[in-house]
Amino acid sequence: QVHLVESGGGLVQAGGSLRLSCAASGRTFSNYPMGWFRQAPGKGRDFVAAISGSDSNTYYADSVKGRFTISRDNANNTVYLQMNSLKPEDTAVYYCAATSSTRWGTRSVYEYFYWGQGTQVTVSS
Repeated sequence: QVHLVESGGGLVQAGGSLRLSCAASGRTFSNYPMGWFRQAPGKGRDFVAAISGSDSNTYYADSVKGRFTISRDNANNTVYLQMNSLKPEDTAVYYCAATSSTRWGTRSVYEYFYWGQGTQVTVSS
C-alpha cells in the first residue's frame, strides 16, 4: 500500500508559478513511477506529467510541455510539480498517483492504482 498526500495548491494570477508536492509513505517509493493528473470542474481527469522510479525519465501532456516540470526526491519520498507561466485553463484539482514499472509510459488514469486526495489550483485572469 502507498499513501499519497498532495500540498502546495492555491490561488495565483495568470503568468505566476506554483510548486505542488506529493509526499508518499508505505512501500519503497523509488519502485513506483509517479504521475500528476488534473480534473477541472465538470471534466474528466487528465494526464499532466509522469516520472519514472529510479532514473527520473519524464514525459508530459502537450498542454503543459515547456511550462511544467515533474521531479522526485526518492530519499524524501516526494514528487514535485513545478508549474510556471500558469494560465486560467490550468485551473483544476491536481492529483498525484503511483503506478507500476510495467505500466511506465501510460497516460491512462486506469493504469494508476494509488491516488492522493488532490489539491486545488486556481489561476485567475
